Amino acid sequence: MTAPTRLRAEHLHNPLGTNVAQPRLSWWLPAGSAAQSAYQIRTPDWDSGRVDTDEHVLVRYSGPVPGSGQRVTWQVKVWTDLGESAWSEPAFWETGLGAKDWTATWIEPHERNLPEAGSRSAHLFRRDFTLSEAVTSARLYATAHGVHETFLNGQRVGDLELTPGYTAYRDVLHVQTYDVTDQLRTGENSLGAIVSDGWFRGRTGAMRIPNSFGDHTALLCQLHVVHEDGSTTVLGTDSAWTTTPAWITADLMDGQNVDMSRETPGWSAPSFDDASWSKAAVVSGGRYDDFDRLTTSPAPPVRRIEELTPVSVARLSSGRQVINLGQNINGWLRLKVPQGDHLVLTHGEALGPDGDVTVEHLRTIHWQTGEALPAGQVDRVISGGRPDEVFEPRHTTHGFQYVSVEGASRQITTDDVRGIVVHTDLRRTGWFRCSDERINKLHEAAVWSFRANACDIPTDCPQRERAGWTGDWMLYVPTAAFLYDVAGFSVKWLRDLAVDQWDNGCLTNFAPDPGGRAIQHLPVMELFAGSSGWGDASVIVPWELYRVYGDLDVLKEFRPMMTRWVDFAAERARTRRHPDRATRRPEPAPHEEFLWDGGFHWGEWCEPDAEDEAFRTADHGAVATAYLYRSASLLSQISTMTGHRDDADRYELLAANALNAWRKEFIADDGTLTPDTQATYVRALAFDLVPADMCAATAERLVTLIRAAGTHLGTGFLATPYLLPVLADTGHLNVAYDLLFQDTQPSWLTMINRGATTIWEHWDGIDEHGTPHASLNHYSKGAVVSFLHRHTAGIRLRDDAPGYRHFDVRPEPGGGITWAEAELDSVYGRIATKWRIEDGRFHLSVTVPPGTTATVTLPDRRSFPVGPGTHMDSCDA
Repeated sequence: MTAPTRLRAEHLHNPLGTNVAQPRLSWWLPAGSAAQSAYQIRTPDWDSGRVDTDEHVLVRYSGPVPGSGQRVTWQVKVWTDLGESAWSEPAFWETGLGAKDWTATWIEPHERNLPEAGSRSAHLFRRDFTLSEAVTSARLYATAHGVHETFLNGQRVGDLELTPGYTAYRDVLHVQTYDVTDQLRTGENSLGAIVSDGWFRGRTGAMRIPNSFGDHTALLCQLHVVHEDGSTTVLGTDSAWTTTPAWITADLMDGQNVDMSRETPGWSAPSFDDASWSKAAVVSGGRYDDFDRLTTSPAPPVRRIEELTPVSVARLSSGRQVINLGQNINGWLRLKVPQGDHLVLTHGEALGPDGDVTVEHLRTIHWQTGEALPAGQVDRVISGGRPDEVFEPRHTTHGFQYVSVEGASRQITTDDVRGIVVHTDLRRTGWFRCSDERINKLHEAAVWSFRANACDIPTDCPQRERAGWTGDWMLYVPTAAFLYDVAGFSVKWLRDLAVDQWDNGCLTNFAPDPGGRAIQHLPVMELFAGSSGWGDASVIVPWELYRVYGDLDVLKEFRPMMTRWVDFAAERARTRRHPDRATRRPEPAPHEEFLWDGGFHWGEWCEPDAEDEAFRTADHGAVATAYLYRSASLLSQISTMTGHRDDADRYELLAANALNAWRKEFIADDGTLTPDTQATYVRALAFDLVPADMCAATAERLVTLIRAAGTHLGTGFLATPYLLPVLADTGHLNVAYDLLFQDTQPSWLTMINRGATTIWEHWDGIDEHGTPHASLNHYSKGAVVSFLHRHTAGIRLRDDAPGYRHFDVRPEPGGGITWAEAELDSVYGRIATKWRIEDGRFHLSVTVPPGTTATVTLPDRRSFPVGPGTHMDSCDA
């Protein structure tokens, strides 16, 4: 019998430097087993003994609590129907530093004046030190106000990028832990760092606002060394450090400039002469004294994930050369620099009529002045005159497929360039393939869009804004959670959302919010915060994480944020009315106490052919009240699960009242809905807003609207992910596939036919004339691929069995697809479905992982339960 595999601590494989001393442990059962009856966990100084239970996901470690910087190596064995297993391979978690373990102090660079944002120099920091004894182990703990890279003895430390990542820095700042044992030596050593503006004081968001979290960059690091004789050496940032401006200026939005002629070789190696450098300023007070905000990320780190070879390099008549990666990505270029050249690299997603990179569609408009802002994404490099120089920026990122190179003295070849894909190092968990290559390309575009927008936080786009929009992640998290393990990634983001929540429960549109709680009293924020749908991410995202990962602690941790948000929404419904409704009905109807139509709302957002600014004055009561019902209903269920019975009853009543208000206000006597749009009917069916006896007629009206639009979708941002599933679940599978395969605008296949490798923000991202519009890398519309996972392949998650402990397999072929297959690495193991239509028969293969069960339903509606293992069946097609 084999042993358990896939050992994890808090969703992570071998976390180094975690702040969770007693994590929850998970493992996959041995291959070929059916169910666990007991487990036993052991560490070098503790043994659980046999524990009789079938639980093997998120099992709380109950052994001795490790101290700071202590590694706990663990193994597990299990008893299953196959008997007693062997011990698993060892895994570990290692704790980081607590707030009281820091002896280092924050240091700042020497800056006489605050430079202009976008062209600020990065700064070097260094210090020499001596180790008199041989090293057994060593850890470096580091963080910064800004983006930092650390170096030991002239070598870069680790493979992490853009550290410490993007968080609500006022309250949460992540510390990275590095094993630097092999980089130290007896005798002279040197520790160095490069710190640039990053998210902390660089430009952020659509408005390119700088200095959101502070005016100065700073560094904090601490080195812990254990010697062979058992003694320890601890040193960190202090007055012994020196600093100087680097040869790099960098901004995450604008780009990175590098003057290689000013490089300082050996600056982070021992015995470097830093006599001309300034003393670093030791700083304290305010946030510098708040070591409680220092913690570790529950998410995997950002890394260089993949290298792409360009498909072409074209020389234009202007002399510029255009590099085409063949794929839209987030990251940067690595480029061999021709000796003596001064290069300008402009990154973009599309080409203009002249064949050069265009970025006009990525420029935003300043909300006060109406001025078009620069698109950014421009790197500049000056050769130092040495052969074999390589440019690779690591203090900026870009969203791009194309790069225009200006100033090259020779032809750039594909061997000179690599596209470096950069994002959070998430574990892939889900795959899909089918007989139609267009659908496969659509699925890959959705995957790539998520990859490009998973750079430490879930962003809307990797170029123009790069903000952690709440509505985007709310819509896409079910899709993302099939494709990748996003458990820790989402928790990291939710913690920023929670700490930025306003005193009255209001949530802004993205997390982290550079304005934080400090902006809550600005009158202008009344015009931009507290939108339904977007703020409801506070409830819906944790709920989806619970469904996918079976993690009840997520609901417990974020329930306070949920209650404050829903209470805020209920208060807005009670105290505000839309002006149009007040005009039509001066005296409010009784149900209007629960009708949420006042305040700011984005509404359905981005419906095809909608006027850009119409949302600002429109009545969004049908959308907002629907979300009030949805969130209150979920919160009632969550409160029951977390043992808050009084709250469960309170929110159940609120949900019932919101549902009653929605029905009274938006269902006409003849059963039609107001507004009479596809989005309204989709939401009514997806959220169970209409009575059961009206569902068929509601679905028929939705189909009528779709056919009247020439079998085109008319939904916007919020309803589109539900569109195809709602049609399939109400008996209109053929219409769902007709929309999926529609290839004229607006449609998903229009994107593919026009060369998209990522999902567009607008349906006309590249119009019929080849002109680009808005972002060409927005994952939200890509949520359609969940239809492929759940309906085409048939892998369906159930609310009553979180984590896929019991799941449904119900494939629904259509659209001329003759075969499809999908795999999903659930928290219990790999689920797989594979079907084909051959000679008039539908053939299905289903794999159920150990510890789970499934209900299989064939297209002929025959249904049966199955246990672990691979099962095959067939029926008439």
